[in-house]
Amino acid sequence: MNQALWTLTFQNFRNLLKTCIAERQLSIGKSLHAQYIKSLVPSSTYISNHFILLYSKCGKLCSARHVFDCTHYPNVFSFNAIISAYAKESHVRIAHHLFDQIPQPDLVSYNTLISAYANRGDTEPAFRLFEGMRRMGLDFDGFTLSAVITASCNDIRLVKQLHSFAILGGFDSYASVNNVLITYYGKNGFLNDAKQLFYGMGEIRDEVSWNSMIVAFGQHRDGYKALALFQDMIHLGFNVDMFTLASVLTAFTSLEDSLGGRQFHANLIKSGFHQNAHVGSGLIDFYSKCGGGMSDCRKVFEEILVPDIVLWNTMISGFSLNENLSEDALACFQQMQRVGFQPDDCSFVCAISACSNFSCPSHGKQFHALSIKSDIPSNRISVNNALVTMYSKCGNLQDARRLFDRMPEHNAVSLNSMIAGYAQHGFEVESLRLFELMLQKNISPTSITFISIISACAHTGKVEEGKEYFNMMKEKFGIEPEAEHYSCMIDLLGRAGRLSEAERIMETMPFNPGSVEWGALLGACRKHGNMELAVKAANQFLQLDPCNATPYVMLSNMYASAGRWEEAASIKRLMRDRGVKKKPGCSWIELDKRVHVFVAEDTSHPKIKEIHEYLAELLKKIKRAGYVPEVRWALVNHEENGVEEKERRLMHHSEKLAIAFGLMATREGTPILVVKNLRICGDCHNAIKFISAVTHREITVRDAYRFHCFTEGQCSCGDYW
Repeated sequence: MNQALWTLTFQNFRNLLKTCIAERQLSIGKSLHAQYIKSLVPSSTYISNHFILLYSKCGKLCSARHVFDCTHYPNVFSFNAIISAYAKESHVRIAHHLFDQIPQPDLVSYNTLISAYANRGDTEPAFRLFEGMRRMGLDFDGFTLSAVITASCNDIRLVKQLHSFAILGGFDSYASVNNVLITYYGKNGFLNDAKQLFYGMGEIRDEVSWNSMIVAFGQHRDGYKALALFQDMIHLGFNVDMFTLASVLTAFTSLEDSLGGRQFHANLIKSGFHQNAHVGSGLIDFYSKCGGGMSDCRKVFEEILVPDIVLWNTMISGFSLNENLSEDALACFQQMQRVGFQPDDCSFVCAISACSNFSCPSHGKQFHALSIKSDIPSNRISVNNALVTMYSKCGNLQDARRLFDRMPEHNAVSLNSMIAGYAQHGFEVESLRLFELMLQKNISPTSITFISIISACAHTGKVEEGKEYFNMMKEKFGIEPEAEHYSCMIDLLGRAGRLSEAERIMETMPFNPGSVEWGALLGACRKHGNMELAVKAANQFLQLDPCNATPYVMLSNMYASAGRWEEAASIKRLMRDRGVKKKPGCSWIELDKRVHVFVAEDTSHPKIKEIHEYLAELLKKIKRAGYVPEVRWALVNHEENGVEEKERRLMHHSEKLAIAFGLMATREGTPILVVKNLRICGDCHNAIKFISAVTHREITVRDAYRFHCFTEGQCSCGDYW
């Protein structure tokens, strides 16, 4: 092509190339690139820059880099385009290296790199860049400030300062700045701040503003307001896109409205949005949390035209939410790799969470090693937070604390994870020390922080301290107590035998008590033998959740413990007539990367005969040491079953079988961890104390509520559970 002809067609060529970039038309763009190379026209930095932009926006990083390297005189636009490509693929170190090579970075250069660090949650380098551009006297805009606010989301005080800075600098007229503030306030428990900001924006509100506020309402379980806002958005003529629809699905999820969510799904199918990966992620999240089950999630996944990493992560997360499907979560992670996706930090967080669910230390350590070997920086705070939680839930507080102490920085999630770990293990003092450390570091506690702190007080009988922390939430930190906090307070008072106070909280709390609150009160009634209040709590529980076996089982056990066998049998008949099935109790232990599962009266294990023989000998030893079986926990009619039969049944509880196998299969002195899906029974708790003393073993039992670490005849719970 000669120069004259090229001049005539250049405008058309440039316009077509811009269209390819805007519409991500990679195949046409590649054809244009081939024509450009064959034309023998001298290389143009302007055209090269647009090809870099085309390939970067289409996810073709290698092609974008090749064009960049072939550009003879790259300008700041060239560098910005390739930096954006690397940042998009999470290669922030390479992006920063290229940034340092720019002769004179401009505003776009800084915004691109600050945003890359902000999206990774790397606060310090983002702020260094921000301070650097201010020292240079380079003007910044609303997009700069939005990225800096995103990067500082670990610290409410800093966010508030930046909010004030935005107002003083006139940046509060930028929708992008207000939107990121709404997102932060909504996500971190400051709904009133988010509402005030949203409704104060007036005409500068855009679709992102509406989506952010809808999500904020959904996150605060105010799904009705979220759906009302969606209706207002449509009425005012705003465009509804995939982000809006995903936000509405968040509202249905918060309401646990299975019917409404399914009807909305039907509308998505009619509009074709159900094939969009972003909307699909919202649907998978909805079905995994609202009783649809993973079979529905799989159907949604299979209809997505172009799955992305977020969709895969949502599937892994959906599996990890169900403890019985944790292995499926790990299999999904492996399948994602097989089809060519590289796991990101969210992938590892979801997979590590699955390992936490079924307490398999070997799996967790494998993912820890894999995350270190991956391209994800070892200081990625979200992955480290998940690992701290995993080690804590696998009974390894030492490794959890060791990792916590090695982290280069902490955020609220880091401290919440460690505080919760200590609380679950009964180390209330350590939990409160970390809470004080949180305040010293100027990291604002969240609503989750107070759930862990009040729970720690509940498990150690620190009633007055728990009440003080509950009051502190709103008075000092402006956090409105939610249902979980009231449940913790009911548990705190109920465990201490202050049942009338617990009942008074239920009567005065700002919303109707749910099954969780009635369940907490019922558990306290069982502990303290208040049959009258237990019947009331059980009836209220059943009205809210008639298919839940918990109130039937707890009330039946209370009658049985009191020797009221006819009432106990009546409850069991009612349960049977209504088709409600009790969740079978089981315990499991991992040895040599293999999980061994036991149920009461188990006969399926290949070594069950040896286990029963070992338990018989162990029973003799602990009886000589002072153990007396608490036969009331056998929960069988004493007239129909003798003392020996009841003792035999007690010794064949699932946790005792798992512990016996663990003691048999490991060397002397080796600590063992057993996990149980239900609450440990009183006789097992007493027996394991004696077993730990006569075997000189550290035995940790993780039940459905907390950890019990038995050492030399003592339990970490101090017998307050």
